[in-house]
Amino acid sequence: MITIDGSYGEGGGQILRTALALSLVTGKPFEITKIRAGRRKPGLMQQHLTALNAARRIGDAEVDGNTIGSAAFRFIPKSVRPGSYHFSVGTAGSCTLVLQAILPALLTADGPSRIDLEGGTHNPFAPPFDFLEKAFLPLICRMGPTVSAQLGQPGFYPAGGGRFSIMIRPVKRLKRLDLLTRGAIRKRTARAIVAKLPGHIAARELKVVRESLSWPETCLQTEAVPLSRSPGNVLIIEVESEHITEVFTGFGQRGVPAERVAAGTVREVRDYLAADVPAGRHLADQLLLPLSLAGGGRFRTLKPTRHTETNAQIIQQFLDVETKMSRMKRDVWEISVAR
Repeated sequence: MITIDGSYGEGGGQILRTALALSLVTGKPFEITKIRAGRRKPGLMQQHLTALNAARRIGDAEVDGNTIGSAAFRFIPKSVRPGSYHFSVGTAGSCTLVLQAILPALLTADGPSRIDLEGGTHNPFAPPFDFLEKAFLPLICRMGPTVSAQLGQPGFYPAGGGRFSIMIRPVKRLKRLDLLTRGAIRKRTARAIVAKLPGHIAARELKVVRESLSWPETCLQTEAVPLSRSPGNVLIIEVESEHITEVFTGFGQRGVPAERVAAGTVREVRDYLAADVPAGRHLADQLLLPLSLAGGGRFRTLKPTRHTETNAQIIQQFLDVETKMSRMKRDVWEISVAR
């Protein structure tokens, strides 16, 4: 049985999600200790427990330690069972993070699947639905499977109440992905979304985008969410290029001016455009696992985060692959995965 130290490296929930995903794919059991030991509230939170229980159902697994606050658990999968599933976080915890634990195994399952998820769809410190739909899943589809996503209702912290569906038509084996150039930029869009908040918040965020990036008004959009359970605000900036679409997000927080929210998001966009790479930092982290399952691939990105480095180490505990991260020039890195 594989033993994982949950406090290793970045020490967050990504460690257990990656381990769950790879345990389902490989059939290898594992145990994890010191779960999120460095966090303010260590152990399993509702979002992590939902991911664990979702993986248990899909993998018909034996689990010991699946309780809120648990610092350790054991996971022994049997076989992956594709089909229709519904999982609810029950809080504003991120649905997209729950999906990370179960999607990889369903990409190469022996039948199609539909996953309905409820909870938070636009959460700080998690990829929002728009990133999943526009940036990540199109690349997964280029590796062979057909995966589509449909948003039913956005859900913001702290009430949640969002929902989306994922439809998966799998393949027997993932194809490698090589993503070395971004290509010409075809479209730029900045959307400021508000729910139960004044419209001037969106206008102020878009003003920062317009003035900082010199984008025309035609690139800027305001969107109001009429049926949200709680107030929420997110700024989503999309850069659609020849070979990839990247998505950058900033989340409004109580006491944080809209201008500061937008300025942080704009900085990420500027760094990405200046480096002239296809994959941003967050997408780089997400690509490691599917490339490893395909047995190879490479892409160019910005300097890898500690999150990405930690993910690579967890992957190597389950798969016989080598991940190399090489600096090409000042702000350009190439990450390659090979057996």
